Amino acid sequence: TAADAAAPFAFDSANTYANVKLTLPLAVKPWPDLHARLYSGAVRDLCQFFVCVLVDKTEAGGQSVAPYEKQITFDSPVETGKIISLARRDYEFTGGAHGNTLFAGVLWDKAMKRQISAAQLFRSGADMAALDRALCVAVNVARKERNPDATPLAMTGGDWSCPKAADTPFVLSQGTTPGKAGGLTFLIGPYQIGPY
Repeated sequence: TAADAAAPFAFDSANTYANVKLTLPLAVKPWPDLHARLYSGAVRDLCQFFVCVLVDKTEAGGQSVAPYEKQITFDSPVETGKIISLARRDYEFTGGAHGNTLFAGVLWDKAMKRQISAAQLFRSGADMAALDRALCVAVNVARKERNPDATPLAMTGGDWSCPKAADTPFVLSQGTTPGKAGGLTFLIGPYQIGPY
């Protein structure tokens, strides 16, 4: 609708119990269906968070604790001839030593004007073993960069193992050829491949 096409690019609300915030990139402006869906879905998530916070604070008996926080950010837009890809990052703090961050990938089919699943980018029945191995190699390289003493992860076993590509959110990577993606960027959150 015309009202949906005018959806804002940010939402910010705070009270004594919680602070919530949404940020959308201007890159979605030419795609009002995508823009409206991202905005309304994220605001709905933030409002549900507010309700959960009220329940949690009520159960705490009104004890004075720091406000909870939730931030939803969409960024890293990549556009191909057929798809727009965005990374969604949800940061939540509900007490404790630190907050937690979760990731998701958004893939939007421009012609069909709808979100598609990551699995739809691959042929049905495609052998994902090579992609799983490549992801495991990349995970181990990233872990070594952060901690030179990190023990390499294997595909299975131990306290931690490499994630499967099909179970890990990803976005398209920017390519050098206009209208084409350059690869995949996997979004791996805290605790998924090792301690925070």
